[in-house]
Amino acid sequence: MPDDIAESARGAALELCAKAALKPGQVVVVGCSTSEIAGYNVGTSPSAEIGAAVFGALHGAFSERGIYIAAQCCEHLNRALIVEREAAAAYEIVNVAPVPDAGGPFAAAAYAALCDPVAVSSIRADAGIDIGGTLIGMHLKSVAVPLRLDAARIGKAAVVAARTRPPMIGGARTVYDEKLM
Repeated sequence: MPDDIAESARGAALELCAKAALKPGQVVVVGCSTSEIAGYNVGTSPSAEIGAAVFGALHGAFSERGIYIAAQCCEHLNRALIVEREAAAAYEIVNVAPVPDAGGPFAAAAYAALCDPVAVSSIRADAGIDIGGTLIGMHLKSVAVPLRLDAARIGKAAVVAARTRPPMIGGARTVYDEKLM
């Protein structure tokens, strides 16, 4: 099962990169319920094996393109995010290290795998993937645009994705400039 899950996760990441036109240096927030992937309710059956498989696949796909991943912890750690230190320069670093039962298996896998991991209290990501209803919206920039991915499920968990864009300011006839998006 972890191989199929990893393949689905990698496909979702690659599709998000293409549809959101992500560029090197941008940040993607990912929330992941390993319980939902396995077919259980959020938080009821965490799996370190699934967390490591999904994180490895997503991180591999994003890092190949110079994109940072921000792994969202669970509510027990106030949805802090695990990121590479170099991506955290503009954010408040907090003193916590996730473990599978406090922070979640996905965030714990991120903390174990990243070169110089830190936790930040919040982030304003350029895009996001929510695997299993983990509610990543608070960590996206202010205007989120839903993206429909062909990879609608990873395991048994529903996948929702979004990109962000700058706010449009002005009247009803504001000119939409593709170059700014």
